[in-house]
Amino acid sequence: MSKKALLVIDLQNDYFPGGKFPLWNTEQTLANIKTAIAKANQQNISVIHIQHLADPAMGLAPFFNQGTQGAEIHPEIMAAAPKGEVVIKHFADSFEQTNLEQVLSRHGVDELLVCGMMTQNCVTHTAISKAAEKYKVSILMDCCTTVDEMIHNIALHAVSTRVELVASEQVL
Repeated sequence: MSKKALLVIDLQNDYFPGGKFPLWNTEQTLANIKTAIAKANQQNISVIHIQHLADPAMGLAPFFNQGTQGAEIHPEIMAAAPKGEVVIKHFADSFEQTNLEQVLSRHGVDELLVCGMMTQNCVTHTAISKAAEKYKVSILMDCCTTVDEMIHNIALHAVSTRVELVASEQVL
């Protein structure tokens, strides 16, 4: 039997209204992810928060600077999965120079349900990471967003030859 983990990527305040880089459709995406987390919790599926922090060695970034409210994970997401481990990343690929593989290994995970912010960037780069190849990977289409609907759809179509695209209710 497979052991799933729900990866919640970059659900951070800067991507919401009032943040430094608000995205398209964030309120619906937030609601969908909260529903996905609730279902994951009911099914004993590990929820892993991925938090992007700008690399301070590169100077001040446009957003996600450490210690700012904008870099913090959205409070409704943390409330939905307060026991979820937080993996800090500095690259689009959530595996790149992080402890994500160790966290997944500790939980015995072999299947990834990927969702979050910036469909064309951090979501897809994590899903098609070289390090993700040993997992069964699905992207929860209704639990992702980016700058606009067209880029969201283009990114999902582009990655569809590499990973399964599903609605959250199909797998949770």
